[in-house]
Amino acid sequence: MSQAKQVDPAARVVHPIEQESFRRLRARLDTSRFPPLTRAVVERVVHSSADLEYADDLVMDEGELTAAHAALHAGAPVVVDVEMVAAGITRRETVCRLRDARSGPGLTRSAHAVRLAYEQVGPGALWVIGCAPTALEELLALDASPALVIGLPVGFVGAAESKAALRASGLPAVSNVSEKGGSAVAAAALNALLYHPLPEETS
Repeated sequence: MSQAKQVDPAARVVHPIEQESFRRLRARLDTSRFPPLTRAVVERVVHSSADLEYADDLVMDEGELTAAHAALHAGAPVVVDVEMVAAGITRRETVCRLRDARSGPGLTRSAHAVRLAYEQVGPGALWVIGCAPTALEELLALDASPALVIGLPVGFVGAAESKAALRASGLPAVSNVSEKGGSAVAAAALNALLYHPLPEETS
């Protein structure tokens, strides 16, 4: 149901290979046009996927990211749709109810897992969906009042459509326009907010 413990992001030690990877990324992709948190998300998603096209494919709002960043660092719950997303978020406890979920008529296991998770955490959580479009669709059907929805499911059936519905919903969100996505990039987007220092840490 949960993964790892919460760790102070300021204590994170960046490996030299990661430092070099980001240096090469920035040499190939100019991210200086983005505001700070947007840039952090773009760079970490690109880093996790080696796909420079995400710089133009991702959709997010800096103000929404700022509010979500504050909520995350204040201890808001983090809910994931699958264990693969949880595995990528190694420095924060997460909630995943897929193992407890059951499918039924008109309801996938992923959608049921979202219902179970919402019953557990209530409003104000950060939701990280990287696998199942039906999980994102179910979340949009709930009155979940999320701090942020990272909606980056992947696939040829329903993925792009569910992400378009997320953008149309008006909820604070990170999404992308194309069919690509996945657990690694969804976790990377959350990690970008998790690793980014609080304002007082940068002053």
